[in-house]
Amino acid sequence: MSKKITFIEKGVCAPKGFRASGVHCGFRENHKKKDLGLLVSDVMCNAAAVHTQNKVKGAPIIVNRDHLKNGKAQAVIVNSGNANTCAPNGVQVARETCRLAADALGLKPDDVLVCSTGVIGETLYIGTFEKGIPRVVKKLSYDDSESMARAIMTTDKIMKQVAVSFMLGGKKCAIGGIAKGSGMINPNMATMLSFLTTDVAISREMLRQALLADVSDTYNQLYIDGDTSTNDTVAFLANGLAGNEEIDGPGENFDTFCKALRMVTESLVRLLARDGEGATKAIECHVKGAPTKQIARIVSSSVVGSDLVKSAVFGEDANWGRVLCAVGYSDADFECGNIDVTLESDAGEVLVCRGSTAVAFSEDKAARILAAEQITIHVDLHDGNKEASAYGCDLTYGYVRINGRYRS
Repeated sequence: MSKKITFIEKGVCAPKGFRASGVHCGFRENHKKKDLGLLVSDVMCNAAAVHTQNKVKGAPIIVNRDHLKNGKAQAVIVNSGNANTCAPNGVQVARETCRLAADALGLKPDDVLVCSTGVIGETLYIGTFEKGIPRVVKKLSYDDSESMARAIMTTDKIMKQVAVSFMLGGKKCAIGGIAKGSGMINPNMATMLSFLTTDVAISREMLRQALLADVSDTYNQLYIDGDTSTNDTVAFLANGLAGNEEIDGPGENFDTFCKALRMVTESLVRLLARDGEGATKAIECHVKGAPTKQIARIVSSSVVGSDLVKSAVFGEDANWGRVLCAVGYSDADFECGNIDVTLESDAGEVLVCRGSTAVAFSEDKAARILAAEQITIHVDLHDGNKEASAYGCDLTYGYVRINGRYRS
């Protein structure tokens, strides 16, 4: 079995049997922006999803949890511009949206997932769906992942889609994904929607197991600001059309599947981090030498979530004391007397702290490193052999400007 995994085109349409589309139908005033997306499989899929941990949840999440009780789904319909959260009759509108989409596709309403993203607390009218669903169904294509990826964007500046190809048991397989998110992104999901597709035959339980494990190291390690959204959803559909022997337990095929999934989701998370609201730089913090993987996750998240660290990176100031400060207040148990900190980018790398104390370094070199668009902060705790990363961006004047007039 070849273990080679290759990046390919077409996003969620890369796996066999998936069609997608996106149109403008009136949720947003700007007619140049698509605001209704649709993803459909030719056959029923095993499905798994992870949702926000915010106690206030959008109406679509309530509906999706009900629809996913049997671990099955065949379509996803998504609108942007209105979150359908704390909205009058929100759940009724979400259910009716599923019914309208199901009728147009010849499916059962319970086999359709629904997602919304945008402003919280505004009424969402079913009439807009009634107008838009026939149009978005008509536009469905095996080659139009990009339209759906654009239809789910809100304050995003760039469209985000990724896909990979690999072999399982002599069968060519693929995993594809799209995502949206720019602000209101804090761990345990974010104003972030992501839809993943695969033609791999995999059981519901193993699909869910793969997604939960992956989310812990990717989507849940993404920090743009301190706000966790009400609508965050990652949904994964597997239709089995690749024809491989079904993955129904651990083993080499499952490991390859998880590795391919990680390539997709990590790439999407990096795109989300780079596209943070007002961001000029993406930040990754890689922690090694931790007693446990969970401690490495916590520490790396604390660093990229620090407003002071984010501001220092924006200002291209190698103020490593802010990094050590964020490491120190993280909610984890480890020794902190022998920590090294290194800054790295395409411009090179520089050690700025050794053994939790200052070292001589070139401020000019450090400034050149921090002037790059992708910065990695390496933290070595020297207290074990576990490692993890977290992803984020700098904090800029632009973030305040965007969120100061979000509803307009």
